[in-house]
Amino acid sequence: MNNTPYWQDVLISLRRIIRATDLQSKRIVKACGLTIPQVMVLRAIESLGDVTVRRISDDVSLSQATVTTILNRLEDRQLIERIRSASDRRVVNARLTTDGRDVLTRVPPLLHEEFISQFENLNDWEKTQILSSLQRIATMMDAESLDAAPILDIAAPSKDEQVASSKVTEAAPA
Repeated sequence: MNNTPYWQDVLISLRRIIRATDLQSKRIVKACGLTIPQVMVLRAIESLGDVTVRRISDDVSLSQATVTTILNRLEDRQLIERIRSASDRRVVNARLTTDGRDVLTRVPPLLHEEFISQFENLNDWEKTQILSSLQRIATMMDAESLDAAPILDIAAPSKDEQVASSKVTEAAPA
């Protein structure tokens, strides 16, 4: 009989989820050279057509500032282009380039897409039970107030985040 405490099995399962997300991120980068958020933005542009930052932001559940940063990187790689709207010259839309369309053909299925497919096949009571349990875990880990998009990605911290983190560490008393 297994005498492992339940909390240990819960933490192992959480670690597996984090690890699966991390591995998926690495597979996507290796397959097409893009991060998951970059793929999500490219797919949003593909499905929405010529589109503003705001509409992309709403579609992928990322802030407009984050989407703008992603668009800058995608534009640098010539995967998108920015064009002014013909009807209102103040409006700038993002549009996929031929290279952007080509790179999307190399993107493997994303982890959350398979999850959604399987989750939607569950009974309503199972969905509610999973949601309730995960919300409780988030509360127990003081994570309920953290901003999180509904896409699964673990990105390396930006240089700004690394600098801020090191300053906090340096300022902390030993």
